[in-house]
Amino acid sequence: MSDAGSAVDWLIDGARDAPTPESVLGELCRRLLADGVPLERANVFVRTLHPSIMGRRFFWRRDAEGVAVSEPSFEFLETDEYRHSTVAAVTTTGRELRRRLADPACPNDFPVLQALRDEGVSDYLISPLIFSNGEIHAASWTTDAPGGFTDQALARLRAVAAPLSRVAEIRALRRTAGTLLDTYVGRNAGTRILGGQIRRGDTEAISAVIWLSDLRDFTLMADRMPAVELIALLNRCFDCQVPAILAHGGEVLKFMGDGLLAIFPIAAAEAAAGTCDAALAAAREARALLANLATPTGTPVRFGLALHVGEVLYGNIGGGNRLDFTCIGPAVNLAARLEKLARDLGRSVVVSSAFAAHRAAGLRPLGDHALRGLGQPQPAFGLVDER
Repeated sequence: MSDAGSAVDWLIDGARDAPTPESVLGELCRRLLADGVPLERANVFVRTLHPSIMGRRFFWRRDAEGVAVSEPSFEFLETDEYRHSTVAAVTTTGRELRRRLADPACPNDFPVLQALRDEGVSDYLISPLIFSNGEIHAASWTTDAPGGFTDQALARLRAVAAPLSRVAEIRALRRTAGTLLDTYVGRNAGTRILGGQIRRGDTEAISAVIWLSDLRDFTLMADRMPAVELIALLNRCFDCQVPAILAHGGEVLKFMGDGLLAIFPIAAAEAAAGTCDAALAAAREARALLANLATPTGTPVRFGLALHVGEVLYGNIGGGNRLDFTCIGPAVNLAARLEKLARDLGRSVVVSSAFAAHRAAGLRPLGDHALRGLGQPQPAFGLVDER
């Protein structure tokens, strides 16, 4: 066995040639094998800050290609599989756990151990990965070598725990930052913010389809429904819209009470028709889902949506150290007026003449309408299949 400690040295140096968490584990295992550690498989489990997943599991196996990644949901925490797992034991106590499975007297005090023994694993070690803020995560190592891990191999594995914790924490913090920005401002805006676009006034003019929607009679619902039921209904309404918007290339910028602002950026002038098609497809999907939604008393939920295409200012707006990454401009104002027109006309979807110029199929004219703040009456269009 080498005395160079290449795996430890590499981690201390930051694992800089491994761009992803899975590549970190893959390269670490390769180096441990080169250092004489007879690894058969390795697992790293790291809790994460995410609205729908509780953590990430990275799994390496000697005879497999690459590192597998899984993302269990929060519901997994409530299962017997997790409660009786070695991961739960280590992250709760913060203490290492080793089981020499080659020893017939080794207890099967965790369900996973018998399964590993049946697969020919001879030794199992799971170590806490302790982050600088006190959080405890875990890394496990197994071997199928006769007699299990030697004292030297165990020393190698124990030596990587601290530097692996530092590398895992740095990568986890980067991912958390990206996740939080994606969650609260959207993927494209999050990328721009992480890229350094954080100064007030950092904006650019872009062409986009603008989506502005809200629920009808929301004020009345808010007066009559318990707060918990109202929030649950709002979340279901947004669940009908957000996946459709994202699936068709849009980006949700803001939730405004019961309202939603999104954009579908237009990459080039010749792409405007395709972007309008995508936005209208998302609108139809959202409308179909919302048609099946009702309040707890059975009252159907109605919504209104305006689609317009134009140039918007996209970027940081705000005061002091509190900024919002959003879009503004006359095109957004027109979309807001059209959304109110949809309410007045009793229609779910109304689009502008600029939008209809790119995407006339499936639309019919609704006449010219005077809109507040606009000097000339504006033509509006609706869906052919909506009466």
